[in-house]
Amino acid sequence: MGKFAIPIPEQIKKFESRGLSLDCYSEDKLKEILLDIGYYRLGYYCHPFIDKKTDKFKENIKISDIVTLYYLDSDLKHLLLKYINRIEVNFRTKVIYYTSMKYKEDPKWFVNRNVMNTRFIKDFDKIYNVKFKTDNLTIKKHHKKHPNDDFAPVWKTFEYLTLGAVITAYANIKNEDIRIRISNCYQIRDLDKFMRLIHTVRQMRNICAHGAVLFDFHLPQSINSIPQITFNKGDRNSVDACIKVISFFTKCISTNRHADIEEEVGCANLADSTS
Repeated sequence: MGKFAIPIPEQIKKFESRGLSLDCYSEDKLKEILLDIGYYRLGYYCHPFIDKKTDKFKENIKISDIVTLYYLDSDLKHLLLKYINRIEVNFRTKVIYYTSMKYKEDPKWFVNRNVMNTRFIKDFDKIYNVKFKTDNLTIKKHHKKHPNDDFAPVWKTFEYLTLGAVITAYANIKNEDIRIRISNCYQIRDLDKFMRLIHTVRQMRNICAHGAVLFDFHLPQSINSIPQITFNKGDRNSVDACIKVISFFTKCISTNRHADIEEEVGCANLADSTS
C-alpha cells in the first residue's frame, strides 16, 4: 500500500517516535515550521542526524538542529546566487563580444553555419520559438519593428538565454581561437578544463536558483585540478570545491567581489564546518 498524506499533528508524532527532541518549540511553532518548509522537504535535512542502522535520530538531536541546517542551506544559496549571476553576465558578455568582433558583418552569427556547428543551429530553433519571441519584451519589440527578421541580433537574443544555453553556444563555436580567447579571460587555456569549470558554475546556479538541497551536493565528476585553486584535502567534488570554483571566477572578474565572497562565505573554512 502506498503512503498517504498525514496531518501536521501526526507529522510531529512521527518525528518524536524516531527519537527527535522537539526541544523549546511549542506546538504552534512546530505547525508554523511544517507549514512553512513542509514535512517532506524538511526530511532532506534530517539525513545527517539519522543513525543509518536504526533509522532513528542520533542521541540528543533536536528539531532546531535540523531547522538551523535548513536555513543555513537556504541563506548560502541566496548568497552564492549573487556571485553566480555576476559570473553569468560576465561570461555571456564575453561570448557575445569576442565572437561578434570576429564576425562583425553578421549580428546573427549564432545561426551561421560557417560560425556554429550545424547541430546547434538545428536545436536553437527549438529555443527561439513563438513563445520565446512573445514572452521576452525586447525580442517581441524587435520582431514588431523588423517583421522580416528570423532572429534578433545576438546582443538581444543572448540576454534571454539560460547560462546552460550560453555555455552550449560557446562550446559550438567552430573557431577554437575565439573559445580560447574567452577562456583566457579566466586564466584557463585548456578548453576541456574550462568547460568543466564553467559547467560547475552552471550546476551550482541550477541548485541555488531552483531551491534544491545544497549542503550535501556532490559533483558526479571531479573538478579538474588547476594551479589557481587549492582544494581542501584534495576534495574536488563537494560543495566546498564548487564554491572555490565560483570564488576563482569571481577573482578573474573583480578583486573587490572576490574579497567579498571570501569574507561572506569563508571558502577556506567551509569544508571543516560541513564535514
